[in-house]
Amino acid sequence: MMPDSLKVALAQLDPKVGDVAGNLAKVRLARAEAKTQGADLVLTTELVLAGYFPEDLVLKPSFVKRCHEAVEALRADTADGGPGVFVATPWHEDGKLYNAIVALHKGEVIGKRYKVDLPNYGVFDDKRVFSPGPMPGPLVFNGVRVGVPICEDVWTPDVVECVAETGGEILLVPNASPYEVGKTDYRVQLGVKRVIESGLPFAYLNQVGGQDEVVYDGGSFVLGADRMLKAKLASFREQVATVEFRRAGGGWECLPGPIAPELEPIDSIYQAMMLGLRDYVNKTGFPSVIIGLSGGVDSALTAAVAADALGADRVHTVMMPSPYTSRESLEDAKACAEAIGVKYDIVGIEPAMAAFRKMLLPMFGNAEEDVTEENIQSRARGVTLMALSNKLGGMVLTTGNKSEMAVGYATLYGDMCGGYNVLKDVYKTTVFELCKWRNAHLPEGAMGRKGRVIPERIISKPPSAELKPDQKDEDSLPPYPVLDAILKGLIERDLSAEELAKEGHDAATVQRVWRLLEGAEYKRRQAPPGVKITSRLISRERRYPIVNGFRG
Repeated sequence: MMPDSLKVALAQLDPKVGDVAGNLAKVRLARAEAKTQGADLVLTTELVLAGYFPEDLVLKPSFVKRCHEAVEALRADTADGGPGVFVATPWHEDGKLYNAIVALHKGEVIGKRYKVDLPNYGVFDDKRVFSPGPMPGPLVFNGVRVGVPICEDVWTPDVVECVAETGGEILLVPNASPYEVGKTDYRVQLGVKRVIESGLPFAYLNQVGGQDEVVYDGGSFVLGADRMLKAKLASFREQVATVEFRRAGGGWECLPGPIAPELEPIDSIYQAMMLGLRDYVNKTGFPSVIIGLSGGVDSALTAAVAADALGADRVHTVMMPSPYTSRESLEDAKACAEAIGVKYDIVGIEPAMAAFRKMLLPMFGNAEEDVTEENIQSRARGVTLMALSNKLGGMVLTTGNKSEMAVGYATLYGDMCGGYNVLKDVYKTTVFELCKWRNAHLPEGAMGRKGRVIPERIISKPPSAELKPDQKDEDSLPPYPVLDAILKGLIERDLSAEELAKEGHDAATVQRVWRLLEGAEYKRRQAPPGVKITSRLISRERRYPIVNGFRG
């Protein structure tokens, strides 16, 4: 008799790259939860046993062997009569390494399928380590013909077409799709295309969690054969949710289930920063973070995100005034630390400035002070923060935003010192939006305080590095709304200076920003990692040579 129901548990998990034992434990817990939900089958996210993306880890035979052993352990588990498991893992076979799904049921391996379309763009380097699999037909589970195209396999129609033409009845798609603003809608639209082409219901399971510079936002969903949204999991949260597919006439349909609300773009950006930082700090084993709190908007937002992600008791802020630090900045930094509820200390850098001045006097002579002395201040602060990190154990967070990092408005070994940068892919204009939004909202899952945590004066005052008297950022850069619009054109849209000028931007300003962007490549190569937010992270997704004679 043909089955008329298949209950699939979507295991939206947060694995840790390289922690095969820990990831296996997560899958086992998900399977136990799926059993209580009455599921027949558990679907896991892409490469869940290895963690995504494992990069060159999968070139180590011992690592792949560990993954194979974890699959074998899960295979044995399924002999208990509980749910089967479609587990995603690196898989070595016939001298090739594949990005694979291994189907486990009743103590047996009932099939394997391999990723066909290996992405090699943006943050992805699949072709570096994996071999493409053959075009796949469906797997048969409990009499149901289930297609399991893996992530990139559904971004083009060919693999799904092959599944449908070979008798596939349901599409279950494991993914590790990184967050960027607006991507959720794009994923759903992509799924709708595959449903239209195949006529099959479509479950899109996405990983959640932070890994280095990438955050996976979950938001898994199911589309019916009628192209309607049937269920949606939460964004930025681990979750195991069971959906039921029912035979309907000559095909299959998914019964309606809970649909988690969609986040507003500014909310999703904040959640991505929060989750990226939380996972980076926790997965690397740091007990706390240390932030140089200047009284400016970037460090204030960084401190707020850190308290929300980790808890205020794990955040240590330090104000490091120089003779050029204004009274307002001292007041604002203290007020911000108190509003957020984090530890706050003051370490003046004037003694370090005087020591460097005396030490370098024989070589500097009577040379006029310039950016050299400004950078010495920044580097004195960097040394101070790194010393506190060494002594107290916390990770230093840098606070530069994407606008500054793009044009090199930062000091190597100074304010670029640290282990992670929450704002690395956040433009300055978005920093202001995030501050206002956070003062009005407590994000879901946040460990920080409700209400205004960033004083209004920090948001409203003109930005300044305060490295010389009466300094303002706009002394060195175009106004941030102008700068950010030009940078978005140069970075995300890959436009030339001439094309941007035709869109109405001042030609001389565009040329100036373009030169700054190109000239700062060597700095960006030495910057700490940070959360990907936009469609093009300038460290990992915009790779230009440092020695570059092209002048466009």
